[in-house]
Amino acid sequence: MLFNSFEFVFFLPLVLAGHWLLRGRWRTGLLLVASYLFYGWWDPRFLGLIALSTLIDYVVALGIGSSDVETRRRLLLGVSLVANLGILFAFKYSGFFVESAVELLESLGLEANPPFLRIVLPVGISFYTFQTISYTFDVFRRRIEPSRDLLTFGLYVAYFPQLVAGPIERARELLPQLEAERRFPDRQKILSGLVLIAMGLFKKVAIADVMAPIVNIAFAAPGNQSSLSLLVGVYAFALQIYGDFSGYTDVARGTSRLFGIELMRNFEQPYLSRNITEFWRTWHISLSNWLHDYLYIPLGGNRKGSTRTYVNLMIVMVLGGLWHGAAWTFVIWGFLHGAFLAIHRMIGNYSPRGYQGRFGARRDWLPTLVTFNLVCFAWIFFRAPQISSAVDYVRGLFSFTAGLPPTSWMTLLVPAMLIVLVIDIAQRNSNDHEVILTWRPLAQGFAYAVFFLGVLVFSGGPAVPFIYFQF
Repeated sequence: MLFNSFEFVFFLPLVLAGHWLLRGRWRTGLLLVASYLFYGWWDPRFLGLIALSTLIDYVVALGIGSSDVETRRRLLLGVSLVANLGILFAFKYSGFFVESAVELLESLGLEANPPFLRIVLPVGISFYTFQTISYTFDVFRRRIEPSRDLLTFGLYVAYFPQLVAGPIERARELLPQLEAERRFPDRQKILSGLVLIAMGLFKKVAIADVMAPIVNIAFAAPGNQSSLSLLVGVYAFALQIYGDFSGYTDVARGTSRLFGIELMRNFEQPYLSRNITEFWRTWHISLSNWLHDYLYIPLGGNRKGSTRTYVNLMIVMVLGGLWHGAAWTFVIWGFLHGAFLAIHRMIGNYSPRGYQGRFGARRDWLPTLVTFNLVCFAWIFFRAPQISSAVDYVRGLFSFTAGLPPTSWMTLLVPAMLIVLVIDIAQRNSNDHEVILTWRPLAQGFAYAVFFLGVLVFSGGPAVPFIYFQF
């Protein structure tokens, strides 16, 4: 497994100290070694995969950048795509497609006995694969020049704060920062980095991990729960996955800021979205942008008529669902979001790309509530272990079975929802993720106390892995 919290407490200060004591390529080399150590601590066998992806795209990009022959450039791009997607398919999807083929043959009355392969999924493989693919695509499109420094490019692929769960960084944003001679961050940068780390840990430990037992019980046997209990269970999962993933992103951004490197915002208060299109511009932004730029636009985007636009949205979201996991539940989750997006586009009220505004007017609450519940409905298929469980959950949810959820569930859920709402509204209305630093000293002290006590009180239980580590 990756470093536990205790080991990371020692790892990070050592790497930070070494980073700021060294200069130039020594600094880059230290970060690369630290990144490989961080990843290899989980399973050193898979260091070869990330090294292979790095070498392939480094060489391919140099070839693309040095050639004006379109056929050769396309061939090299194809090499990168086949190699990266081939590795991803072999480790993440081969078992899924074999099992699906076997089930199809058996449904037709045919017998199949495929070889049984136990393949361990490398943590974070989907993230760094998409990151390297975006690099070669951007070189092919002549948006960036290929990197000629293998050491720096290797760090771009393996940079440990965002390696295993994103954000999926673009080379044109991250590579220049890695190549530059960085200055020691000023007091404000250090404080903002530490605030992000503290807030991320709080979201993970005091929100996501606290919701996990409720979610596990609700989804383990939905037939044994009342409709209200199932509703609480899916709301708890909405908080769990948001606290888990946005918490990781906060920690990654805060940690990286201490190295003088800025990572992109991956979340912009998605549960305050007024429609499903806005949700996908504020949830997992790096993946949404990747799917838009490297899949939706090449498919034709919205340039070939309404029908083709709806088809493209469905294709993109289904493949986006499959990116999350090799299971039909993820495919259905992607299909639902594709349908939501298509319907929203049909009925109008289509906001400009990148739209984000203040939240709090009376007119915001109803569309936000509708959007949140649509997202929660789709989360059922994301979280359920198989389709039959998801169907049972939906059936139980809408059967209106009498019964109240356990008091302990509500005691945990309601404060968690209120805390997330306060944090998100404050961030949305200030357009500042570190808005706490602008508060009066008393309010800041109260917020820090809540973060500290939350982590202290709720960190004693069994460790709950980050959800997105499995992707």
